[in-house]
Formats: sequence, C-alpha cells, structure tokens
Amino acid sequence: MKKFPKAIIFDWDNTIIDTWPLIHEAIDETMVTMGKKPWGLAKVKENVHKSMRESFPVIFGDDWQKAGKIYKDSYHRNHLEKLVPIKGALELIDLTIKLNLVIFVVSNKGGTTLRDEAAHLGIKNKFFSIIGAMDAIYDKPSKEVVEMALEGSDLDVKKDLIWFIGDSYIDIECALNSGCMPVLFNETNGLSKDLLRRVKEATGDELLHFKTHQEVMDYLQN
Repeated sequence: MKKFPKAIIFDWDNTIIDTWPLIHEAIDETMVTMGKKPWGLAKVKENVHKSMRESFPVIFGDDWQKAGKIYKDSYHRNHLEKLVPIKGALELIDLTIKLNLVIFVVSNKGGTTLRDEAAHLGIKNKFFSIIGAMDAIYDKPSKEVVEMALEGSDLDVKKDLIWFIGDSYIDIECALNSGCMPVLFNETNGLSKDLLRRVKEATGDELLHFKTHQEVMDYLQN
C-alpha cells in the first residue's frame, strides 16, 4: 500500500541540482594543487558523499584545511552561474507545496553556500529550513542535522511519515539514523546488500527508489 508522506527532506547536490561537473572540477583542481593525481569524474561520483570536515582529513591529513580552501575557492568561482536544476526538480518542489507538504533541505554542502544557491534559484523560501554542513554539531549521516532541520516544525519522526530523499548511501543512512523513511533518487541503485537489508528491517518494506522527478510526482499524485 502506498503511504503518503507528511513532509519531505531533500538532499541538494544531484538530487535537486546537477553539481557533478562543478564538484569534479573543484576536486581535481584541489588534487593537482596539493600534489596528488586528479580523480576524474567516475571516482568523484563514487567517493564524494561525506562533508568536508569528515572526508578531507582522511585524504589530506594535517593539510586538509588548506585543501579545503582550494576546493572552496574553485567551487565558488562561478558556481551560481553554472547551477543547473535536475529535470523536474523545480516542478516537484512546486507540487509538494500544492499538496501541502512541508519540505526541507539537508545537505553535506556548506550551509552558507547551500542557502546562497537556493536563493539564486528563487526557491529558498519554499523550504521550512535549509541545513548544510557545519550548521549542526555533526553532519550527515548523523541524526542531528535532521533534528535541527525539523526544529520548530511540529513534526515528529515517531508519529509523522517524513521522507528523506537523496542520491547516495549517506542519505539512506541519515534517514535510518533519524527515523525518516529513506527514498533513493538516482539512475542506478548502487547500494550495498547490507544497507538494503537495514532499510527493510527498519521500514518493513523494500527501499522506495525513483529514477526521475517525474516518477516522484506520479507517485505523490496517485
């Protein structure tokens, strides 16, 4: 039986907007500047999911903050001009408003950058809250980011069905950690059998998976 959510938490990068080209360019510039081999797009897609404060110390050690500045400078050079919403994303957001759903953004992108991008696209005020990396004490997949996002909304993950929709395993883990319903949005599943098993144990059903925003809209309208 289909279950209609009361609210939806959206991931941002590659769920609402297509930022792989921007992230790829910034990561490879950082790698080369720091004396490492560039990753290439495939490796970037495979590895870029955690926040900078969690992932960069592993990659760059004590120089991670220097690498972080290089990455941020590269990404911010022209990111607003190159923002491209994924097909159907803006229409989906409008539909959620029409259906009286409360919507949020929780991302591992820096909070200030995240909100600047939402404002540039003219959709910042459509979300109840927009929470990014460094806004909470921990980043995704910790439950703290979701708790911060929901604060003041009167929503309760123990009583209300809240979707957490995103393109990677980090989003699925964050949904599970916070008590939300995990929803995957990507072209291919790409999740481990263990994570899929955890989803079924937590929800009593198979993972809800959409490949396009039109599929999400069709589900919500039907």
